[in-house]
Amino acid sequence: MAGHSKFKNIMHRKGAQDAKRAKKFTRLIKELVVAAKSGTDPEANPRLRTALLACRSANMPKDNIERVLKKAEGGDSEQYDEIRYEGYGPGGVAVIVEALTDNRNRTASEVRATFGKFGGNLGETGSVNFMFDRVGQIIYPADAAGDEAMFEGALEAGADNVESDENGHEVTTAVEDFNAVREAMESKFGAPEEAGLTWKPQNTTPINEDQAQTFMKLMDALDDLDDVQSVSSNVDIPEDIMAKMNG
Repeated sequence: MAGHSKFKNIMHRKGAQDAKRAKKFTRLIKELVVAAKSGTDPEANPRLRTALLACRSANMPKDNIERVLKKAEGGDSEQYDEIRYEGYGPGGVAVIVEALTDNRNRTASEVRATFGKFGGNLGETGSVNFMFDRVGQIIYPADAAGDEAMFEGALEAGADNVESDENGHEVTTAVEDFNAVREAMESKFGAPEEAGLTWKPQNTTPINEDQAQTFMKLMDALDDLDDVQSVSSNVDIPEDIMAKMNG
């Protein structure tokens, strides 16, 4: 988990908070639109339930959420395609980019150009995802509970694994157990900092300082693309290099 949370901290410090918040809302609303296509009753639609929880934990105004659900009920929501891009970044790091787009050609060319600009290359779908496991991930801050209490609570809730360090607790679940585990955890420890499905690398790829600098630029550039919802990688940036970059 260390690599994940250190990376997350960098992402959190990046850029103006307001712009970041607006971008986060845009992503959450897109996910809400897609989730609501399968029905607007959260009880019968686990994906919508997850999307609604994410919106609430980001303090999204209720009006924004209700507007999306009303549109979905009326059948006049925006149309977004879900696309996954896979490729390699600097130093051979495997990268998975998930996007929701209303224009496949635009998104593909933007993602391809971004990879190319920072020494990476886009591969075929399936070229790197075999190196990752699709899992549910629930993240709590370190002060949400002690390591042992979090471990026992997660185990009781049906989670597969818990990794804790000074940055927080990362709970991993099977995809099909994700909603049940998250709800059980929430009733015990309160709302998580983050919760969703993610690509977890089976092994990591260590890179040197120059590669790490370029890799972070690639991550920032992908994060800035409007259609990109999430980016996962198997990067391992050694702690001394990370400290230098943060300094």
